[in-house]
Amino acid sequence: MTIREQTEEIETKILHPKACLSSMSKGRVRQEKADDIRTCFQRDRDRIIHSKAFRRLKHKTQVFLAPRGDHYRTRLTHVLEVSQIARTIARALRLNEDLVEAIALGHDLGHTPFGHAGEVVLRDIHPGGFDHYKQSLRVVDFLERNGRGLNLTYEVRDGIVKHSKGKGLIISDNIKEKPATFEGLVVRMADIIAYANHDLDDAIRAGVIKRSDVPREITKIIGEAYAKRIDTMVRDTIKITIAADYANVGMSEEVSEAVYKLRDFLFEKVYESDVIKAEFSKAEGILKALYEYYLGHIDEVSQEIAPEGKNDKHRIVCDFIAGMTDSFALMTYEKLFLPQQWTVI
Repeated sequence: MTIREQTEEIETKILHPKACLSSMSKGRVRQEKADDIRTCFQRDRDRIIHSKAFRRLKHKTQVFLAPRGDHYRTRLTHVLEVSQIARTIARALRLNEDLVEAIALGHDLGHTPFGHAGEVVLRDIHPGGFDHYKQSLRVVDFLERNGRGLNLTYEVRDGIVKHSKGKGLIISDNIKEKPATFEGLVVRMADIIAYANHDLDDAIRAGVIKRSDVPREITKIIGEAYAKRIDTMVRDTIKITIAADYANVGMSEEVSEAVYKLRDFLFEKVYESDVIKAEFSKAEGILKALYEYYLGHIDEVSQEIAPEGKNDKHRIVCDFIAGMTDSFALMTYEKLFLPQQWTVI
């Protein structure tokens, strides 16, 4: 018996009946020989971590554009925090931690430079529209490995493309938006637990809001301190899910109401505030200029973007722009559109 088979046997003994067993995965689009050490979900996690798209997350905006402060979150620290929270919940619920980790680490691979500002630009000017969760799936299915993709399992791909909520329900009633696995549901929950708390923390650090601005009706339920808020949400999720006998992953009415109010507060006072929107408008101008430039200079697009069709210039440019980091987009804009200083030797 291989180490992988031993791990799969252990899963059958210790995981909850609602957990997704590695041995029961629906598999990959392209069949591969099983590894003798790692389960299929462990391999997916490793492929994501070693991908170029994952490395680029360290220079992509979470909320604050190209932050210079050492302690502001980036898209990379966000996915790490989501992974940690999701694994804590998954372990308590006896779900598959490896599957949860793979989904969490891969769920934002398709995010644009400058956060949601970039997403809005590409949605507006790319003929096929744009959603970061669909682009994340495109990254792992096609863009990585020069067009070969990472060939991930069905369960990880499903969790990645169904993690996003926007202003909708945390756990959607729409079967088309609801992850197929409990592990996918846990990541969807962990995502909002992570961003609602760290975005609030960063906004206070940046001086966009004050701690006292957060409505008391929210803090009295989930707490005022960063760690306390996360602890409240995580414990409530675990407690309510077990109490409901795994009918769904959820929170109590009291806590979920506080979480929705916190999200609404963040949209009003942070994401859609004048100070953030002012910076986002600058970012939109940069990305629109880059898009139009590369549409007319398609031969200058990175050779690492493998075109599906040689005539689909919009798709190629969209993939190129979406893959940029904040710093690369700024550097490229400066090189293309700003006068360069002459160096006298």
